[in-house]
This record gives sequence, structure tokens and C-alpha cells, in this order.
Amino acid sequence: MMSHSHYLHLHIPSLSSLPVRTLQPPKTVSCRLSTSSPSRRRTWQSKPLHLALNGALSLGLLFGGIGVAEAAKVGVNKPELLPKEFRTVIDVAGFLSDGQEKRLAEEIAALEADTGFKLRVLAQNYPDTPGLAVKDFWQVDDRTVVFVADPTFEVIYEGVLLSPGNILNFNVGASVDLDVPRSFWNRLAGKYGNIFYWKEKGEDASIEAAVIAISSCLREPVGPNNCSEVN
Repeated sequence: MMSHSHYLHLHIPSLSSLPVRTLQPPKTVSCRLSTSSPSRRRTWQSKPLHLALNGALSLGLLFGGIGVAEAAKVGVNKPELLPKEFRTVIDVAGFLSDGQEKRLAEEIAALEADTGFKLRVLAQNYPDTPGLAVKDFWQVDDRTVVFVADPTFEVIYEGVLLSPGNILNFNVGASVDLDVPRSFWNRLAGKYGNIFYWKEKGEDASIEAAVIAISSCLREPVGPNNCSEVN
């Protein structure tokens, strides 16, 4: 599986059985967990790097660690946080209502039946997450998109806070990566994952909007202009 968060490709040691492309981030990058409410942090002008690094940290912690300088966080593997029965939507953070989970699950099931692509959603607040355990639980393969909603991360680059709480992060399988432009994930996170959107409308609104946008994108015919709009 080719794994990327927004548009950054990286090596995930715990998924060593699945081929990935690697890219070492700059040595001056520092990633850390947020210790304060996102609304209290100083905001900065957006830069292209911030989405990639935020997603890299979140998914690295989910799947077992990444090679980001100074990001001395450990991967999490807590199968006890998984539901007893199979679900395509796992909300350990409590962002979604039962009705919202049901609607998202129905949308995901219809998408898989129509296209063969598997979308899986995990809502978490690190370190309260099943983490690596979702890989086997969901049978993640190259046709799977793992969408992680987690607002607890921030990224610092040369002393500047770049990513104050973007909630959307993606791990994209190789077959999906061939059909979907990488810029789509960046634009999706920028539109529905930014702190201003989810603080105003709620984490649940960001998650629902992202699922609908992904479903719409994956249903489009593959071509030079597919997924050019984030619906």
C-alpha cells in the first residue's frame, strides 16, 4: 500500500509488509501534541507543508511511528478500544451521534458496493485510539482509504506554528492513489479540516463533509479533471 497523509509520502515501519514511498521531512521540523485548546493558540498564515506534516504525525502515531525529526511519539495499539462487531466507522472520541454514524456507514457501504473502494473512518483524540489495531480489524489493503479525524496535533516549522488543529488526515492505498490526484486530499483537508471550519460547525460536520466529498470523488470517472472540485 502506498501511504500518504494529504500529499506527503513516508515510511511507516509497522506496515513494512506493504510497499511505501519515503520522503524525509526537513530536520528543522518539530511535531508535538497540543497541550492547550486549539482556539487559544496563535494562528499563522497557511503554508503547503503544514497539511502534509500534520497528517504524517497523526497517521504515523496511528500506524506505529514515522521519521519526523524530534517527533518522539510512540505508536498506539489498543485493540480493546475496537468495537466487538465490525464497523466501518469507529468513533472513540464521541464526535458523532448514533444517527450520524449510521448515515456515514450507509454512505460507505454504498460506495464500496458501487466502486470497490473501501473507506474507513476513525475519530480519535490521541492517545485514546485503537491505533495499529485498525489495520487488521479493517483488513486495510491498496483499495482502502483510512480517514482519521483527530484535532490534537500541531506542527512547528522553524519555530512557527504551522498547523493548529487540522482535523482531517488520510492514509491512501496504492490503487486509490492511481485514480485520485494527490492534490485532492490537500484541498479536502484545507476546506473541511481547518480549525475555523470545525470549531464553528463541529467536528461531526467536518467528518460528514469529508466523507461525502471522498465518496463523490471516488465515484467520478478517472480522467485529467476527476476530483478537481471538493464537493
